Amino acid sequence: MKILITDGLDRTAVEILRKGNDVNMRDLDGKGLLAAIPEYQALVVRSRTKVTKEVLFRGARLKVVGRAGVGVDNIDVDEATVRKIVVVNAPTASTVSVAELAIGHMISLLRHLPEADRSVKAGKWEKSKFEGRELFGKTLGLLGSGRIGAEVAKRAQAFGMPVIAHDPYLPKAAASAAGIRLVDKDALFRDADVLSIHAALTPETRGLVGAPELAKMRPNAILVNCARGEIVDERALAEALRAKKISGAAIDVFATEPPSGSPLLEAPNVVFTPHLGASTSEGQSRAGAIVADQVLKVLAGKRPEFVVNPKVYG
Repeated sequence: MKILITDGLDRTAVEILRKGNDVNMRDLDGKGLLAAIPEYQALVVRSRTKVTKEVLFRGARLKVVGRAGVGVDNIDVDEATVRKIVVVNAPTASTVSVAELAIGHMISLLRHLPEADRSVKAGKWEKSKFEGRELFGKTLGLLGSGRIGAEVAKRAQAFGMPVIAHDPYLPKAAASAAGIRLVDKDALFRDADVLSIHAALTPETRGLVGAPELAKMRPNAILVNCARGEIVDERALAEALRAKKISGAAIDVFATEPPSGSPLLEAPNVVFTPHLGASTSEGQSRAGAIVADQVLKVLAGKRPEFVVNPKVYG
């Protein structure tokens, strides 16, 4: 079988895929991918490659598209389903990596770490200027509490933070067992000192955090987004920060990446990272191993564990 990898993959995972298969690693743009895809039975991508309707149409031999990560918003899953192409991902690979980044962003914001670092490097010693706040006793609000949200909750609880969440798909019993109190959306924005977004990007969550929601937040609250940029109205968030309706934000994801022209780039009290949530050696190793296993199972005629579009199996 011929397997195309377009976004880079952990070395061990590549070697696993090469056993009995013809594997090519190629950095392709849209046109290059369209030209190359007809000869492959499997395509493995990360978040950069856009697997569009046209790509799937041209991939007449495709049996499987593997996403070495969690989100599949760069893949036209509906079209893949119509064409009986299995889409698999690695939903457990980066759970810890993203959760740790979210906690790191919370501390960074509340303790003014980026500003303090720049100050010391500039030869200053401004202890009183950077008086911060503790996580202890602050209420963490989770917008979405799946695998990643649950891991963030565990770590927040270790810091002494009570945790509330709005997630219509989280059973009450599961939330209670995890020490999470479920609330409606209005209560989440109203009561959270730290709002951390961990929802998947869907038609329902696109633009979910806009001006009306931000207006409900406390003036000293902070917002952390390590999920998907399109969930947040960037212009509304920038305006809320300028008007001091909330005290700060930490952003790992943007609606358009790289984010040239995003209004958030000019907003005050924001910490940015370039979509680093899954970017740990451990997370990438797990993602590669999981997606390689899933792709090989499909090519062998077996049903894998992490099927994004189960309708392909009837």
